[in-house]
Amino acid sequence: MNYHWNWRIFFEPAPNGTGTYLDMLLAGLFLTIETALCAWIIALVFGSVIGVLRTLPSKTASWIGFAYVEFFRNMPLLVQLFIWFFVLPELVPRSWGLWLKQMPHAPFYTAAIGIGLYMSARVAEQTRAGINSLPRGQRLAATALGLTTAQVYAYVLLPMAFRIIMPPLTSEFLSTIKNTSVAITIGLVELTGEARAMQEFSFQVFEAFTAATVLYLLVNIVVVTAMRFFERAIAIPGYITGK
Repeated sequence: MNYHWNWRIFFEPAPNGTGTYLDMLLAGLFLTIETALCAWIIALVFGSVIGVLRTLPSKTASWIGFAYVEFFRNMPLLVQLFIWFFVLPELVPRSWGLWLKQMPHAPFYTAAIGIGLYMSARVAEQTRAGINSLPRGQRLAATALGLTTAQVYAYVLLPMAFRIIMPPLTSEFLSTIKNTSVAITIGLVELTGEARAMQEFSFQVFEAFTAATVLYLLVNIVVVTAMRFFERAIAIPGYITGK
């Protein structure tokens, strides 16, 4: 293999005037983290609501939750991003479509919402599994105390369920971070996009994507380590990480 490795390329000025190539990658990393955090907030909020709907006695609520999960879970993320970014502006009224097309930072908002909704289906299933894993007596005891259905979920079921499903939720958050790389297809220049731009500017392909790989690994290691301490702090005795 006659490839010439040049690790000093990271400290050379980038042609786009944003500093060095390393600055480019770090800017992409920041945008990746920002997108992932926004998407994760959306995923947690919508996923929790849908997960609760899937465990309610109402068949209507259960079917609404089921339809939501199957729609977002069974459609590839790339297709969903294309629909939100390219198709949706053509389906809404013309004035709305023009606003969507001209909206500043449209790729960022589209990526955050699209990835968030996609991951919310997975969070919903984790939430449903966590609630269903709780002893039936907890729901009955809370009801016997006079709590409403909303209070039963807010004060009894969800606090316990989230503590149980924290390990799988950590995996889902890591998936959210990695899924941001798909947003390059709609013009979001996050870490993968910056690595690709560096490769096109400098022709140092392996250095660019090696650095991107290392940055992804570092972020994931930080998340896993932090969540491991958090899981131990909130663990319930007898459940997964609890002692």
